[in-house]
Amino acid sequence: MIGNMMISKFARAVALLLGLSLVLAPFALSQTAPAAAPSQAAPPDAPSAAPANSGGLQLKATGTKVGTINIEQAIFASNEGQRDFQALSKKFEPKQAELKNASDELDSLQKQLAAQQDKLNEESKDKLVKQIESKKKVFDRSQQDAQEDFQGQQGEIGNRILTKMAPLIVKYAADHEFGLILDTSQQWPRSPVLWNGPAVDITQPIVEAYNTQSGVAAPAAPTKKPATTGALTKPVAPAAKPAGSGTPSKQ
Repeated sequence: MIGNMMISKFARAVALLLGLSLVLAPFALSQTAPAAAPSQAAPPDAPSAAPANSGGLQLKATGTKVGTINIEQAIFASNEGQRDFQALSKKFEPKQAELKNASDELDSLQKQLAAQQDKLNEESKDKLVKQIESKKKVFDRSQQDAQEDFQGQQGEIGNRILTKMAPLIVKYAADHEFGLILDTSQQWPRSPVLWNGPAVDITQPIVEAYNTQSGVAAPAAPTKKPATTGALTKPVAPAAKPAGSGTPSKQ
């Protein structure tokens, strides 16, 4: 799950590092974080004549081809992304278990109230209702705090990887004569891309190039799926399939 709080960081990182006319669609890694910052992505008609300054690369967007990349997928499908997000999920397993226990307790009390409300006197009924309300308030607050913490930390991971990945995107685009790269992390109409085919998608080559550069080995598949309550979820599946592969995007 990276949240909307990552959008402005990602947009600024790409704009500063790539220096190309990259049109970045806002994308969410999970549920929207309550304190999400508004997107500050550069407008589509931003000038692109200035040389890119990305990791020492001095390149100009002189090509004419248009390509696409799913930035979100590229980050999470990389070996480093998979490794670090698995570690983050592992870190939050105790909190997930705690939230699940609290959720189960609330569910049990609500079932008790539903089953016994006609048999309880007013005092006992009011006491049980107040107990449920109190526990639900604590649970909601704890769930929200955990979600914000999780999204904040996954945002830091994503931003760190994107900062290192951006120069590779610049070099790949220049080497293959691309003049414009569009982000397909979200589907149209939130994305600027209505439709695209796999032939123009550079997500997988960028993932492979980043894996080679980082030297991080592919992590082993997790053997245990952590308990969830709907609050903490992994942002995307670690797969680098092109978005919109030959079929129109749907809302």
